[in-house]
Amino acid sequence: MSAPAQSAGTGASATTGAAASGRAPTRRTSLGTLTHRERTGFLLVLPAVVMVVAFVLLPLVLAVGISFTNWPLIGDYDWVGLANFTAIASDTAFQQAVGYTLLYTAIVTGPILVVGYLMAVVVRANRRGSTALRTLFFLPYVIGLSTLSFLLVLEAQPGSGAVNLVLEALGITDGQTAWLVDGPLATGLICVLVVWGVSGLTMLLLVAGMQGVPREAYESAEMDGASWWQRELRITIPMIRRPIAMSLIISVIGSFLAFTQFFILTQGGPGTATTPVVLNIYNRAFVQLQVGAATALSLVLVLVVGLITAAQFWLLRERD
Repeated sequence: MSAPAQSAGTGASATTGAAASGRAPTRRTSLGTLTHRERTGFLLVLPAVVMVVAFVLLPLVLAVGISFTNWPLIGDYDWVGLANFTAIASDTAFQQAVGYTLLYTAIVTGPILVVGYLMAVVVRANRRGSTALRTLFFLPYVIGLSTLSFLLVLEAQPGSGAVNLVLEALGITDGQTAWLVDGPLATGLICVLVVWGVSGLTMLLLVAGMQGVPREAYESAEMDGASWWQRELRITIPMIRRPIAMSLIISVIGSFLAFTQFFILTQGGPGTATTPVVLNIYNRAFVQLQVGAATALSLVLVLVVGLITAAQFWLLRERD
């Protein structure tokens, strides 16, 4: 028998033997890593784990350690234990900042949701111009509060800013209003800026939910004589409960952590009339150089925001 015939006979006998033993022939792969799925998965998630440890867990542990000291940012420090935490109860400036933050959150949360919902209603249909309107509504969020705040510094100037010029043309003011040096006026102007600047994100979340509502539900309700308001209240809103809940949670967390617009526009003034919690912590750390006390305040803020977020998840959860 020739060599090729012998090879063929050998291969046939091997196949027959494998079939006789009830086992399929094993196919080996040249990619050895595919045979170690656990190792491959670990290698894939390792960069994310390293980043979480380096930029979240280690700074958190370091912050907890700093909160038990009187570290002045520059110079020596001493261990003070829980003194920074016990002093919070008598810290009137921090308490005032908390009250102002709650007021600011209460003012902007509702309008952000309402304006974002109205924007979503306008752009959810695939009619002509809806894409351009969607882009226009979302553009302020893309620009960002930092840029918008710097622009507002110029546009809110007495006599020359666009805000005063428009209000003077409408006969509302004399055009000389100093918006940023009056506490209530500055708060109102900042709230308008924030509602305009971030409602686009709410619109985007709600539009994504509205696009999942079956068209047949609207058609059936319309055939039953339901008005537009009834269709929105009884079909749209119940079916986009999760996007609405997510929008509210994002809005409340963002309001509690508000810093940029206040730092750029008023620096917390006049006095401390427009000082939110995060700006108060910033001033304590980098103006008064009390990093230990500021870190303790930061940890308390993180805990409070976590509790509020958990409460929102519980209140806005879907009930059977």
